[in-house]
Amino acid sequence: MIPRLWSFLLLACIGCGAQFDGRVYRARGVSFAVSAVPPGWQALPGREAALAFRDATAQATVLVNARCGLTSDDVPLTALTQHLFIEFTRRTIEEQTLAPFDGREALHSRLSAELDGVPMRYDVWVLKKDGCVYDLLYFAPPSTFDRGQPAFAKFAESFTTVVPHE
Repeated sequence: MIPRLWSFLLLACIGCGAQFDGRVYRARGVSFAVSAVPPGWQALPGREAALAFRDATAQATVLVNARCGLTSDDVPLTALTQHLFIEFTRRTIEEQTLAPFDGREALHSRLSAELDGVPMRYDVWVLKKDGCVYDLLYFAPPSTFDRGQPAFAKFAESFTTVVPHE
């Protein structure tokens, strides 16, 4: 069985016909921009999310997902965040704050959790804006998490939605 996080991200992007030019992502109904992708990040094939990267130095993965117009997303940011980790065990929220993000309030969470007994640390931003939900996730083994997290923080800070969604 595919873990809920992966199946949710996969469902959100199936058939999206997405384009990413290195700064702007466009798919049917959604678009957003980010700063330049850090040089050490390699794009992951398969498209389980709108954007997926691997930071080999930190043994980390970065996922950016976007979806619009789903009535199931009309819930609080805490519920959307919890949904990402529903099949994980030993979840420990280290820090969780509401923070300004692209002109709105987003939920920023740092947590540790296990999936199939494998411990990881996560840095997660969840934003609801203009009928869309955006998830930005960085995760790595606890021993290497701090190695790549500053690059992810800078990348996340650069995130902006692009209107209109074409």
